[in-house]
Amino acid sequence: MRSLEGIKVIDLSRILSGPYCTMVLADMGAEVIKIEAPGGDDTRTWGPPFFDTESAYFFSINRNKKSIVVNLKTEEGRELLLDLVKEADVVVENFKPGTLERLKIGYETLKDVNPGIILASISGYGQTGPYSKKPGYDVIAQGMGGLTSVTGEPGQPPVKAGFSIADIGTGVWAIVGIQSALLSRNDTGKGQWIDVSLLDTIISWQTYLAGNYFASGENPKPQGGAHPNIVPYQLFESNDGYFNIAVGNDSLWRKFCQALGEPTLIDNPEFRTNKDRVLNRDQLVPYLQEMFHKKTTNHWIQLLEDAGIPCGPVLNFAQVYQDEHVLAREMLVEVNHPTAGKVKMTGMPIKFSETPSQIVSAPPLLGQHTTEVLKETLQKNPEDIHRLKEAGVVETYEKTGDIKSHQK
Repeated sequence: MRSLEGIKVIDLSRILSGPYCTMVLADMGAEVIKIEAPGGDDTRTWGPPFFDTESAYFFSINRNKKSIVVNLKTEEGRELLLDLVKEADVVVENFKPGTLERLKIGYETLKDVNPGIILASISGYGQTGPYSKKPGYDVIAQGMGGLTSVTGEPGQPPVKAGFSIADIGTGVWAIVGIQSALLSRNDTGKGQWIDVSLLDTIISWQTYLAGNYFASGENPKPQGGAHPNIVPYQLFESNDGYFNIAVGNDSLWRKFCQALGEPTLIDNPEFRTNKDRVLNRDQLVPYLQEMFHKKTTNHWIQLLEDAGIPCGPVLNFAQVYQDEHVLAREMLVEVNHPTAGKVKMTGMPIKFSETPSQIVSAPPLLGQHTTEVLKETLQKNPEDIHRLKEAGVVETYEKTGDIKSHQK
């Protein structure tokens, strides 16, 4: 068994934050029923690139789910959702606050039909506060949460992070909240409403940068590949690429200097302690960079690793997915899709000793499981299903093919 076997999740979310959350829940064994509006999740068409007719974007965050198409703007569509909620444990949504209430499926309504239901709402700014009604977008949250102001090179314009970490991170916080609420429900029998936001996520991850600001009153500044509190702990350029080193304490500093053949740096009063090195980084870092320019990344990595200094190359994606350790950790998986064939995806980062996660099905085609869910979960007969289709309440996709997959 996987760790969340027996948990049923109704996924009303789309784009990134909610689908990432529900994908991880599905990887851990939850049955996730993705309810899509007619036309489907917007990301199905976000490309190129595409796998067959489905976007690579959609594929990356929607495996292990069932897709049904329900028009929640119809009364019968709303009733179908509430019938599903009666048998569910969790509902995940990332609409703008107030949308569920307008559709008459807000938390109070869900709780009336299932007192144990857990609703996880993901939004840009939360369900309360002056900004709550504003639409939420990753890049805006990065900027408003302070991340953009400390990302990039000194003296250059601010830069957003390369990944959509506000969206993805909020999806992870939603998972934490859902699992905590499930544990609480075991004792109380009651569900609850979980409220997580992109802005809160970015602010919560400021950690030591916020601490530095609170202690000094000085705004943190972008430092490129460097660390504000540790030196040298940053990215350097070799003669054929880039690599990172992490000299995180004074003991490592002494080993580092010996490995470089620079023992005189050890007791240099400007560099003896980390405090000295932070205060004099403008002298030390250029000196080291000039040295590192002379040889290859592999040379420096081998030299420093042999001396016990934490370090690593800066890899592009092609290099990442050929790395022997990445492959050994099963962070590259393959799924068989009914129309796209074999498709590669990222693996599951949590490794369980007793309840391992699995990739058991490819990202679903739009409406692939509508008939299955209506028939098996809601006990609808063929005549009911035909009538619902004719009325525009649901849509189906009949040619499902073989959706079984394997992990590589």
